[in-house]
Order: sequence, then structure tokens, then C-alpha cells
Amino acid sequence: MARSLDSEYEGTALVADPIHRYIQFTVPLRKGEVTEKQIIDSPWVQRLRYIYQLQSARWVYPSAEHSRFQHSVGAMHLAGEFAKHLYPSLRRVLGDECPSAPLIEEYMRITGLLHDVGHGPFGHFFDDNFLLDFKITHEDISQAIIQERLGELIRQLRRSPSGPFAPGEELRPEEIAFPIKKNGKEDQRKPKWVRLLQPLTSGIFTFDNLDYVSRDSYMCGVAVGPIDRERLIHYTFFSPKGLTLHKAGNAALTMFLNARLYLYTNVYYHRTTRAIDLHLREIFPETMKLLFPGNPLEHMEDYLRLTDWSLLEEVSRWRSGKKHEALAREWGRIVDRDIKWKMAYDRTLSLNELRYGMALIQDSDWEKRIMTALPASAADLVFRVDTATQDPRPENPFAMGKKQIHLYDPSTGEITKESLSELFEFIPSKVVQYRVFALDHDNDHLLAEVAEAALKGASPAVKTSV
Repeated sequence: MARSLDSEYEGTALVADPIHRYIQFTVPLRKGEVTEKQIIDSPWVQRLRYIYQLQSARWVYPSAEHSRFQHSVGAMHLAGEFAKHLYPSLRRVLGDECPSAPLIEEYMRITGLLHDVGHGPFGHFFDDNFLLDFKITHEDISQAIIQERLGELIRQLRRSPSGPFAPGEELRPEEIAFPIKKNGKEDQRKPKWVRLLQPLTSGIFTFDNLDYVSRDSYMCGVAVGPIDRERLIHYTFFSPKGLTLHKAGNAALTMFLNARLYLYTNVYYHRTTRAIDLHLREIFPETMKLLFPGNPLEHMEDYLRLTDWSLLEEVSRWRSGKKHEALAREWGRIVDRDIKWKMAYDRTLSLNELRYGMALIQDSDWEKRIMTALPASAADLVFRVDTATQDPRPENPFAMGKKQIHLYDPSTGEITKESLSELFEFIPSKVVQYRVFALDHDNDHLLAEVAEAALKGASPAVKTSV
């Protein structure tokens, strides 16, 4: 006997996940129907299986072998959870301007699934050390993939896991792509509901960072304390002023921001992670000239095949041949985890320390100060400086632009952004980790003494020699 097509188990399937337990996604009810399954199984999304989520930290944390694909599916799930919870308040604010609940859910889910689809090998490192030459980021590539490569599939979607869109509704690829650009321009031509949902893609708590903080800490085996995703979602709603957090959710937000800060300082900016990145920077530009023809936006078919796996396989082949011997030797050190740079000095500053006379300086200026202050006997000392910056919260909570959130205080009935300053009082607005690396530990004391004085802007009285 054939099963009824209106069964609650038809048209969706589950994927197991260590963070969210089970993630639902849509599958065809009939031949020819386009669903989330086709987008997930598309070459561009499947490519993310071969892009590591953590670029260099995987050489520090042995279990951190997860991919951008896993994170993207998790982000899709959380985006849908936000959408389902927020829809009633969004509808109250927008009235008849608001699309159906399934369309809003599917809009958020596809945005979550595809927000990282443009990443290249080594993730954000690839942005800073290759894409920067073309004045683009992975977000520009993501937008191009969404609109030009996956747009036809996106337009054919007609339901979310919760049900079908209203008659005549469809997703527009340009609206999926719109919020992905972190520093993108405001666009008043976009529907108001699209603009209201923007902070959930690029704000201070999003489907993206709520998933990666939970996932990366789990996969690294790092205990960051509780991350109460459910409470944070529960106490978020839309008011006439925009995305709003009920005061009862304040603790969940501060807890999350502190957990994210901990991950940055101890995982993403781990000393060995940064040491590997220093080494990679020395060889990556020349490597990419040999491996890739130019701007990815002009070579998308080649970009489809460019991943961590393809890059590492190619440079590994160099080691067994006669080609590119110098590069092959350095890549061999990285692949074998032979750490070239050793940390000699480490200092973490927050903006709170400015009041005590510390100044945030550029790494190039700091390097010049150190070189000038070194004694003549150490003039040939080889070292590198490294600065890593993280903003756990906005420096100006009152001017967050398209990322602005508001707080609701039930005791006064007021919805304001001014009370954010009290919420963030005990979280630093910026943390900068200043480090100096050398080829060995022979001159750590000298480098530390000079680096500390140079950071403070003083003329160090060097008490030791090499």
C-alpha cells in the first residue's frame, strides 16, 4: 500500500550532527521538484567538504578536522530556528508587507547554507594573502556563486521544512546574497523584511557565529563554558525599531561573547597557529601564482576545483620531483608540522589599557621601533612581529548601522540601544595580541625586553646583550 504524500515524514530528511543532534532538510516529493537537497548536493556546496573550517589551528588541535560544509549545514539549521521564532514579531512589525512564514524560514536557511560558499583554501588567510590583491573577499565570491551559479536552483524552491510558500512567492538570489557582504552598502531598494533580517547574518550574534563557536570548541576539545543558543534565540524579537533583545537574554549574550573571545585568544590566535600563518605568508603568494590563473571571479570553473585538499596534494607532489624545490622544501616543513617561528614575546591588550598609557600601534611601526632599539650586537637578529585583533563587541554600541540591535526593558517598557553600554561594560571592545617570533629561543629575553618597551613607546634601556 502506497504511503500518503501528506505524511509528516514525506518531503524532508534528517542529517545527524554533533552540535544540533539532527538537522532537517527538504527532499523532493515528486520527480523534478527542486529542494534543499539539490542545493546541498550541488558541486559548489559539496566543494566545502574539502575546505577546512580552521585554517592553521588544525595543526594545533588534532581533532579539529571539520570542514566548512559541516559548519554551513549547522548555520542553515540555526538560521531556520531564528526564522521560526522571529516570524510572529516580524509579522506584527511589517503587517501585509511580510511574506509567508515558510518563505522567511527558507530565505534564512539558504542564506545560512550559502554564507561561506565562496571560501578558498585556508579560509580567511586566503582572503588576506591572495584575494586582497584583487580587492575582493570570499564574500564577493559567495555572492557571485549564489547569483550566477546557484540562482536557477534557488528560484525554483517552493517550500521550507515547515511547509509551502504562499502562492506566487519565490526566493530571489540577489536577496539571499545581499546580507552576506559584511561591509556592504545599505540598499533601501531591498524589501524591508530583508533589511530587518540583516543583523542575523552579520551582527554580533548570528546563525554563523553561534554555530562556529559551538562547533569549533567541541571539535577542538576546548571548554569555553556554556553557550546558551536556545535562550538567546528565545529572547530575540522584532520591535518597530528593529532586532531587539529582551533584557532576560542579556546574560546569554554576554556569556556567548565571552566564549567567542576565549576561542579567538586561545584557538584562532593560538601562538602556534599564528606561527604557521607567518610561515605560510612567506610562500603563499608565489605558490598561488603557480597554482591559479588570477582573479577567481574571472576563473570560476578553476576556483570550483581549488580547495585545501587540491592545494596540499599539489605542493606534496613538488616534494617528490625537481620542480619548485625551494617552495617544496618550505611546504614540506608546514605539512610535517616543523614549526619555523618560535614565540619570544606575547602581550594582550584591550582598549581599557589605553588609559594607562598603552597605545595601539601598527605592526610595521612596532617592528621599526624594535629594530631601532636593538643593540648593535643584535643588529642581524631575525624576527617577525604579529598582531591579532578581535572585536568581541562593537566599539560604539549606539552606531552599529545595519547590525544595530536594541534592548527591551520590561520594567520600563522602553526599547533603546543606549542600555547596550551597560550590557557590554565588562567585555572589552577590542583585544589585540602583540607577539614577536624568532627562529629560535636564544634571544627571547632580549626581544621581550625591547618589544615591551617599544610597545609602550619608550626608549628601552637594554640591560643584556646577545
